[in-house]
Amino acid sequence: MSKPLKQVHLAAHFPGVNNTTVWSDPEAGSHIEFSSFAHFARTAERAKFDFLFLAEGLRLREQGGEIYDLDVVGRPDTFTVLAALAAVTERIGLTGTINSTFNEPYEVARQFASLDHLSAGRAAWNVVTSWDAFTGENFRRGGFLKQEDRYSRAEQFLRAAQELFDSWNGHDILADKESGAFLGDPDPGRFEHHDQHFDISGQFNVPTGPQGRPVIFQAGDSEEGREFAASTADAIFSRHSTLEAGQAFYTDVKGRLARHGRGRDELLILPAATFVLGDTDAEAAEHAYEVRKAQVSGQTAIKFLEQLWNRDLSAYDPDGPLPEIDPAPGEHTIARGRASVRMFGDRLATAREWREKAAARKLSIRELVIETTSRQTFVGSAETVATTINDFVQADASDGFILVPHITPRGLDEFADTVVPLLQERGVFRSEYEGTTLRDHLGLARPGKRAAAERAVAERAVAERSVAARVAS
Repeated sequence: MSKPLKQVHLAAHFPGVNNTTVWSDPEAGSHIEFSSFAHFARTAERAKFDFLFLAEGLRLREQGGEIYDLDVVGRPDTFTVLAALAAVTERIGLTGTINSTFNEPYEVARQFASLDHLSAGRAAWNVVTSWDAFTGENFRRGGFLKQEDRYSRAEQFLRAAQELFDSWNGHDILADKESGAFLGDPDPGRFEHHDQHFDISGQFNVPTGPQGRPVIFQAGDSEEGREFAASTADAIFSRHSTLEAGQAFYTDVKGRLARHGRGRDELLILPAATFVLGDTDAEAAEHAYEVRKAQVSGQTAIKFLEQLWNRDLSAYDPDGPLPEIDPAPGEHTIARGRASVRMFGDRLATAREWREKAAARKLSIRELVIETTSRQTFVGSAETVATTINDFVQADASDGFILVPHITPRGLDEFADTVVPLLQERGVFRSEYEGTTLRDHLGLARPGKRAAAERAVAERAVAERSVAARVAS
């Protein structure tokens, strides 16, 4: 008997936090006007995508005191945009990246619980950490946390937020419609959470939302990130763009679920994916090269090279050869806190590989960076792209993809009109939404017994601490 076909999950990322976006293109629109977000969301919903994803940019990227020339000026607050989109869409999920390093569990849980109610069960939270002092300067705490501390705080942050989401579960909530007075359980929402990062207690004032809990996403490729996702997340973003790398990541993360008491279907793996379409594969490839050149300006190429070389390279010509000097040892002093640093392993070895590639193909700095950093995931005709996406999913290299167009807000239109119908014809993508919540779209169960068990453990721990405190006094 043949293996049943897996269903492909598709989502759309409104870009703007990196240089994926070619904002200089005449077809590009605003990244701050609501009409851009509305068009993008409606296109994704028309194509029956699972969700729309907004990343979080807490500060414009800069390096060496200069703002990146391809960065997007204008990053509205995530919650504000998602709440507005809830009013102009009906089914598509609304996912927002919110930082666990500089926020507090109560305020974030309250915002996501509110969004889940406003959207009738379509809210999702991408839990991220922040490593840099540069972003931290915007906040009271400032500074940055070591990686192990970031993930420890994120884990406890999420645990505390989940306790808040669950704090109304099991309560008989009735209210007089005229006065608003409680007629049932008089004490819903009571919570306590005490750990090395948070010491909070009180009463959560937003009832449990339609999904029970918002869907939880996580992004991170480190050992800590993979384990964090396997223990707590509903879906994980990844950056692996080849079939072999995707399969290795998929096998590793799915293999971690059992020791956390979870099944393989309880965590979806959704890589981010860029794409360029054309009438033919050759036309798409030609267009893709032009897109890559637009995404990597001379300044961008130098800034990226500085992250590997760990030196000021502003005097070098981006259309000239690579530096003859070697990368500087030690910390990432050039880029630390000033950009999204790609975590290179052995910088000297990487530099040696780049020099060999540049020499063999006679590539300039900019040409090499284009080759190294900006290759689109899917390039080809609609038929080719649809086939490749389906091949990845059926081969367990992913459960679907989060698509990142290089033009906003209309960069998703062609994909919706040409690729999606081909996936529907293959029977691997929905033609209509069957459910109303994001959990329905993703095939995720509403937290029930698991949430109740977690709440019981938390309440028992609070009771035990209270007894210990009384004995000690």
